[in-house]
Amino acid sequence: MTKDTKKPQVDNLTEVESALTKTEQFLETNQKLIAIVIGAIVVVSVGYLGLNKFYLEPRSTNAQEQMFMAQNYFEKDSFNLALNGDGNNPGFLDIIDDYSSTDAGNLAKYYAGVSYLHMGQFDNAIQYLKKFKSKDLLLGPIAVGAQGDAQLELGKTDKALDLYTEAYKMNDNELTTPIYMLKAGELLESSNKQAEAIKLYETIKLKFPESNEGRSIDKYIARAKAKI
Repeated sequence: MTKDTKKPQVDNLTEVESALTKTEQFLETNQKLIAIVIGAIVVVSVGYLGLNKFYLEPRSTNAQEQMFMAQNYFEKDSFNLALNGDGNNPGFLDIIDDYSSTDAGNLAKYYAGVSYLHMGQFDNAIQYLKKFKSKDLLLGPIAVGAQGDAQLELGKTDKALDLYTEAYKMNDNELTTPIYMLKAGELLESSNKQAEAIKLYETIKLKFPESNEGRSIDKYIARAKAKI
């Protein structure tokens, strides 16, 4: 006896046709709503591209150009001029006020924080460094470590230690990691936590022997061991 293979095929075709009919009915019934949704997506996409190309990108470029002289003053240790400008060129505070939504405006917060740190205005330094956001492998730890320096100057050793620890744990690199490990170790040593300090010093010696800190770390290890 032969099997009837035609009936399942017919049933499948019927189901497909039914599904297509329902889809067509849905599209016909909701075509106005669908058109509105598609139109909204197009408007948002075009608006986003236009915002970037004709507003955000020019502002970002302008902010970078405006900040050139402030960076020049910063590199010459003229921190007051770097912060406040010279009357003809804006300072970092002006860039922050006028271009806060740009990358340059964000970077200006870092410069402002470090400038205040050098000027001895430690609360202001912390305020601006906290506002600076960066995933940069060097600037990120430096900004956190600079907050630690400011807290230490204010006599807040526990906060300073926490920030130094955060800074050296952010990523392993030859430049910033041993610097903040050493600063954390010295704070631990001054708090009579010699064993913890020695552990950090020996980590510097093992992992970063070619760094400036690594080349002189033996004297720190010897000093801490002598206190035990």
